[in-house]
Amino acid sequence: MTLEKLKQFRTGVYTILGKAKDALFDLMDAVLVTRSINSFAELSVSPVFRRQWSSVYEAIQDGNPPRTELMKLYIKQLNPTEKIILAGDHTAWARLHAPTLKDRTYEHQVQPMSGAKPVTLGQGYSTIAVVPETEGSWALPLLHERITSFENPIQKAAAQLKLVCSNLPTSPISLWDAEYGCASFVKQTSDIAADKLMRLRSNRLLYGAPPPYGGTGRPRIHGDKFKLNDSSTWWTPDQIIEVNDPKMGRLSIRLWCNLHFQQSKDHSMNLIQIQRLDEFGVPKNKALWLVWVGLSMPALSSFWQLYCRRFAIDHWYRFAKGRLHWTLPQLSTPEQCQRWSDLLPLMTWQLWLAHGIVHDNPLPWQKKQSRLSPGRVAQAMAAVFAAIGTPSVSPKPRGKSQGWPAGKVRLRRIRYPTVKKSTAKPKKEQPQSA
Repeated sequence: MTLEKLKQFRTGVYTILGKAKDALFDLMDAVLVTRSINSFAELSVSPVFRRQWSSVYEAIQDGNPPRTELMKLYIKQLNPTEKIILAGDHTAWARLHAPTLKDRTYEHQVQPMSGAKPVTLGQGYSTIAVVPETEGSWALPLLHERITSFENPIQKAAAQLKLVCSNLPTSPISLWDAEYGCASFVKQTSDIAADKLMRLRSNRLLYGAPPPYGGTGRPRIHGDKFKLNDSSTWWTPDQIIEVNDPKMGRLSIRLWCNLHFQQSKDHSMNLIQIQRLDEFGVPKNKALWLVWVGLSMPALSSFWQLYCRRFAIDHWYRFAKGRLHWTLPQLSTPEQCQRWSDLLPLMTWQLWLAHGIVHDNPLPWQKKQSRLSPGRVAQAMAAVFAAIGTPSVSPKPRGKSQGWPAGKVRLRRIRYPTVKKSTAKPKKEQPQSA
């Protein structure tokens, strides 16, 4: 990576950013060099933000970053010779005290107190990101979009995966958490050129391939049941290996081929069980269950390290909310929230392009790092901007605003009800009467 490549990337972004691009660029630079703030307007006092404080909000209100064009620009930064690893997930932007925000829904959010209900009010966002390294906390989002009240995370993730894969040069491997390990996601992504590795919950029920037709009665659709939490239903694995992982120790990995969900009988999967063992070969804790849906399956011994790369997207969510101040502004409309969210992948990609050219600049209480995290790169971005400058132009003074017209009535903003999504359960097939 060189400073010139980062400068060319920023110039390319500036040419396609559209309306209010100068204010948006100043806003992004201010976020990258500002470690901690208490209010969104405080970004206007950053040395790299050359406009008045009201331009912080006007940039988001007037701008409209082209999401698809930016995604294509991100893909151009990838190494075409390396296998692309994608990770998908969704998170909540909590807006508990925003009754005037339209399309607010009930969202899942983990609570720090044990026994508390993991529910919040706000808006959900679905993300699909590139995981560029085998270790570390880097995740490079390609799409970061709001889940409307008319969608669910499964539908949104499938649509995002289809759009991303249609623009990638090669077929990727995508990694998904247990929420996506279901028949609905398998069916909705069956026509997408991407291999999928998904975690399963330990209470899932799968079925084997049906036996050959015996010539009498209706042909069977499913084979024998395979309950993950009932070892008496397991049959002999197709493959068993043991590996010694440097971090996790002794692992036992089993493979069963040609299984499927009840509602996706036409989509075969390979089931993998990963179990940690002690020195005597006794299981230490609960097993990890994974399913592979794809053509070219990697070596069985590599599934543990491959799935662990999915956790990079969780690190990115924490980084976006804490360091990039994603959930700090109290924006008025879902459209403004989406425009602000579209800037987060753009800032993350700038940090990635700069991570190989900056030196660690730890705070007095921080230890030095040889492998720089996104937060450590952000601490050195002020020196990078001083070296390469900004493609945005200086603001032009336009006088003082006339303010609110005298006599114009101020209307109270509309209060919107919270939308509660309903989950439609698949109907069971009824036998046809003679």
